[in-house]
Amino acid sequence: MTGDRHSSDPLALWAAAGTGFQVGAALVASRMALDETTPAALALMRYIIGFLCLAPVAWRLGLVRFAWRDVAPIALLGIGQFAILVALLNASLLYIATAPAALLFSTFPFMTMLLAAGLGREALTWPKALGVGLTVLGVGFTLGVDVLDFGAGRQGGVWIGILLALGSAFIGALCSVFYRPYLQRYPTVQVSAFAMLASVLFLAFAAAGEGFFDAPPTFSNGVWGAILFIGISSGIGYFLWLFALGRAVPTRVTIFLALSPATAAIIGIVVLGESFGFGMAAGIALVTLGLWVMAKAKEVELQGRGN
Repeated sequence: MTGDRHSSDPLALWAAAGTGFQVGAALVASRMALDETTPAALALMRYIIGFLCLAPVAWRLGLVRFAWRDVAPIALLGIGQFAILVALLNASLLYIATAPAALLFSTFPFMTMLLAAGLGREALTWPKALGVGLTVLGVGFTLGVDVLDFGAGRQGGVWIGILLALGSAFIGALCSVFYRPYLQRYPTVQVSAFAMLASVLFLAFAAAGEGFFDAPPTFSNGVWGAILFIGISSGIGYFLWLFALGRAVPTRVTIFLALSPATAAIIGIVVLGESFGFGMAAGIALVTLGLWVMAKAKEVELQGRGN
């Protein structure tokens, strides 16, 4: 197989970093929005707004005729990335506390690395494994001592919560690995818009089950502002995510999600007045070191452009 000339594209790494920052900022805004709405309703509104941001750009660039064999896989990847991943992660919070759930979800790039290597999509190297390990450890430090408290969920069954959180990370890894062939066949904006539309249709059923369509939503101005920010940033963030996946191997992209807890922590300090301790400083330093190790590691990519 031949290497991909985009495998070390610096723009891809900057795009992946942008997604990491966006996810962290959206987490902080989601804390505010969830005071007045439900997870499924928030996800639906988030991706409706994201789709409305992407659709005009996709239309302007020109409609793309997807091969029939690719329509269902792209739609399923969008549903998996947005709906199923979030549903499993939210369900895990019924059994375990937020901090350990976030730590378990941070194994996302580790799973991506193993899955991509097992499928022959990229090489498994010690520098790459070290970079991923450092970022996971950094996330743990950033989250603080609560990361060890697994028993604060609303229901019994800690192991169920652990499996749900790990399942969420696995779905994300699976989508990240399998997106790439479609991103090499079709333009990123069009794939982003179509995948997000599929997730909106799927999430509409979940939101209906929560009674979202029974009456017009009534939120405070602050929550409406948070929802708009989450939606617009998600449209941009998802485009950056797929842009990166189309130009760099999955592990190099997903490792930048470690920036999201650090970003959320920093915003929490600045905006919400939360405390800044040694653990958080150590965590941010470890995440930065892990990303530096990954950036410096020489990449040997096994997947060809036509796969």
